[in-house]
Amino acid sequence: MARRRLKKVLPGIVMWLVRIFFAVVLAFPFYWMLITTFKRNTDLNNLKNNPFLFNESPTLDHLKLLFNETLFPRWVANTMFAGLIVVIITLLLAVPAAYALARLTGQWGAQLGIGIFLTYLVPPTLLFIPLSKVISFLGLQDSLWSIIIVYPTFTIPFSTWLLMGFFKSIPRDLEDAAMVDGLTQWGAFVKLVIPMSVSGILTVVIFAFTLVTQEFVYALTFISSAAHQTVGVGVPTFLVRGDVYYWGSLMAACLITSLPIGFLYNLFLDRFIEGFTVGAVK
Repeated sequence: MARRRLKKVLPGIVMWLVRIFFAVVLAFPFYWMLITTFKRNTDLNNLKNNPFLFNESPTLDHLKLLFNETLFPRWVANTMFAGLIVVIITLLLAVPAAYALARLTGQWGAQLGIGIFLTYLVPPTLLFIPLSKVISFLGLQDSLWSIIIVYPTFTIPFSTWLLMGFFKSIPRDLEDAAMVDGLTQWGAFVKLVIPMSVSGILTVVIFAFTLVTQEFVYALTFISSAAHQTVGVGVPTFLVRGDVYYWGSLMAACLITSLPIGFLYNLFLDRFIEGFTVGAVK
């Protein structure tokens, strides 16, 4: 009896141990950023102190430095604005393109979809020089609009390829039935296909917005003034001065910017996983 009970309980115990392990591992970076944000410099620099606990009383000096001596609020606003515009452009172009390719008969649809996705795999280090010439020709140097124009060149190919899998998973018979009931092709697309593809669209939104927050090469190349920079460039540029690292302020900036993204990922986790795995199992 005891062995039978152990066999029934053991899988559950192992599962919970695995969950706890991964929860601790994944949550540790946030804990590290949080405790570093409020630690004094003397506490951070003393190697004899326990790095995982407060050895001295907490302080707000790092947050004061971040908000009072840098343009961090402006960088956050720039990132939010650029992210919103990039997401809108990506959806406006990727959604209809993916739908058209998914409904294209024959092998042309799949081949064009793969070709579009391959453009996303081109390394950014090979493109920022020719793209800088384009930005210079358009007169957008040192402007937030320079990255707003460039970032969709990465988000649209990947998003188109991703959404193609979603649209292919929706039977065309449903659209035909909707058109028999009186809807046009556009009406069936808006009222039937789009609501059924919410998981993929949310995945595209999170992907595009995350790219804007973490991209570094193009934002550094195209924007030079501090007032126009994004979080990904402004924070390391102004909080790393020579060989001096303002660790407390750096961790504070990382914590403030990563928490909303982490919250969105966890809020839509099931839909996000579905967005990446749709079509994997027939």
